[in-house]
Amino acid sequence: MQYKLFGRTGLRVSELALGALNFGRRWQHGAQIEDAKVMLDAYADKGGNFIDTSDSYQYGESEEYLGQLLEGRRDEFVLATKFSQWATPDASILITGNSRKAMVTSLEASLKRLKTDRIDLYWVHYPDEVTPTEEIMRGFEDLIRAGKILYAGLSDFPAWRVARAATLAEWRGYAPLAGIQVEHSLLRRSMEYEFLPMAQALGLGLTTWSPLGGGVLTGKYRNGETGRHEAFGGLGFVVEEDARQTAIINAVLEVATECDLSPSQVAIAWSMTKNVIPIIGPRTMAQLEDNLNASDITLSPEHIDKLNQISALPKVFPYTMTDTDGCRQRIAGGKFNDLELPAYPLA
Repeated sequence: MQYKLFGRTGLRVSELALGALNFGRRWQHGAQIEDAKVMLDAYADKGGNFIDTSDSYQYGESEEYLGQLLEGRRDEFVLATKFSQWATPDASILITGNSRKAMVTSLEASLKRLKTDRIDLYWVHYPDEVTPTEEIMRGFEDLIRAGKILYAGLSDFPAWRVARAATLAEWRGYAPLAGIQVEHSLLRRSMEYEFLPMAQALGLGLTTWSPLGGGVLTGKYRNGETGRHEAFGGLGFVVEEDARQTAIINAVLEVATECDLSPSQVAIAWSMTKNVIPIIGPRTMAQLEDNLNASDITLSPEHIDKLNQISALPKVFPYTMTDTDGCRQRIAGGKFNDLELPAYPLA
């Protein structure tokens, strides 16, 4: 497995992250600790070093499993977890959400479950619609200065709030915002409108969840399987309900057949061409082995182009205006095609 720098940090992470959503059985769907150990060991043997979990996954059991499984080898992994929902279904209003109180309380509980003295990457799981960005970023700064967390990131936040958070950190001399986590797959590419260029421009690490569309891109649901369709309340599951989605799934299956690969490997390998770090979330060893093999795959330009075209998004404002040749030529005195453009989008 290859390694990538996480944004503009010196943190070196594997190109595939291991999501631990399925580590545990408190949600009645997941892996027992013995199976989780086998998967973690296999991931590490392949060169993986980036683990992503949350205090809420399996009502805290995911963190508890990892606390046991990482004993004696904690420093071999980048350990990321999240807060906002807490680890019990009946948590009070004071310890859920994004407030500094919720952040500190959640962190202390996660440290105990994970049996560690610090979190390498701490995410806000998603916005609570009431806590100001200033409060979140100051809370992160205090935890970083205290050595309780090393890096901080935002998961499932709108792009404009991520940009504000990164700017606040820069202007106030806080530790920089390290990264973002968003949904991305061939079926759901909308993050490419704003999040992808923003991450490139602001130097943010970009992790993506549900690269298989909740398993839909494997084609298994066409055969009557259930899996994510019924588990976890359908989280990340994309219903095949229109001609575009059907065409995308068909294209994945066709490329898989032509390349003698599994559909999962094709979908994950395609996502890796977007310079993101996909989070795989296997429940079984067979799923893990299949997913990990995507790191050994290089899709041909023709297959990448086929998948890009079949899943392409329509342009939205302001790109419907600014990406036209007329606009480009007018702002470059008719010399746009002769202009050397920056390697990355500008912030």
